[in-house]
Amino acid sequence: MNSSGARVTLTDTYGRTVRSLRMSITNRCNLNCIYCHNEGDPGSVREMSVETIVSIVRAAADLGVDRLKISGGEPLLRKDLEDILTELPPLRDVSLTTNAILLKERALSLKEAGLDRVNVSLDTLDPAKFRMITNCKKDILGKVLAGIEEAVRVGLTPVKVNMVLLKDLNENEIEEMLAFTKQFNGNVILQLIELMDFKDVADLHVNADEVEGALLARSTDVKVRQMHHRKKYIINGAEVEFVRPVDNTEFCANCNRLRVTADGKLKPCLLANDNLVDVSNASPEELPALLQLAVSRRVPFYTGRRDQNGSRTDS
Repeated sequence: MNSSGARVTLTDTYGRTVRSLRMSITNRCNLNCIYCHNEGDPGSVREMSVETIVSIVRAAADLGVDRLKISGGEPLLRKDLEDILTELPPLRDVSLTTNAILLKERALSLKEAGLDRVNVSLDTLDPAKFRMITNCKKDILGKVLAGIEEAVRVGLTPVKVNMVLLKDLNENEIEEMLAFTKQFNGNVILQLIELMDFKDVADLHVNADEVEGALLARSTDVKVRQMHHRKKYIINGAEVEFVRPVDNTEFCANCNRLRVTADGKLKPCLLANDNLVDVSNASPEELPALLQLAVSRRVPFYTGRRDQNGSRTDS
């Protein structure tokens, strides 16, 4: 509340109100996927303390944020994840993105600590392709599938399976993945993800228009999510959503998320790197103003020209 008693929200100069945080709690990962953009940053270990994480979330919640997505790296590599969840303020939705290798053993404790649901990165059901995409020599696909099953069993639902579409690798596996998700009777949803240009991966890009056209042709119903106006297609009783963040002005126009890096920097835009706000050593009293500063720097990526590193070129 401000001095007049009005609720203070995190609204940028484009009228977009931030309601969601995506927070990387570690840059460590137990896989090395061929397309990974290292959201948590590679190199030396970077992790905020439980106290810093909770302080940031509390300050954001006081400013109207009611959703939190926890990411990494691989967040399940942090043994204190349940402690983080237990200390969070009340939120409408707390989710986590994971590769699910360690999920089976911790799904119940995460649920009991306050986690609502999980997103699982799974690009293929083929063991050989899985090893190649993840750069992992071990046969660990079974652990991922067991993690999904356990997440459903304990109620971390809906489980969203994130399948990054890769040309000549898995683009012909959509039907198989749909059949896999359908067996969970609505508790598992497939999300097809358009590959983003974080690495030299141009040869792996699929034709997004063709993919979405094929989904539309086969669907019996189409719904539209409020966030980003993304379409959800109902195909043979299974739900599939196509996430298209690349060259997508609608994605930017409806963005309501602020990101937090593993080393404690507020990131107003996933694709921009020149407008970060460091909150790693901020006191709880300083955080509201720093959150407002970060939001004031939010510019829809696809309305301005930027170079390949995400820096503005039209300033």
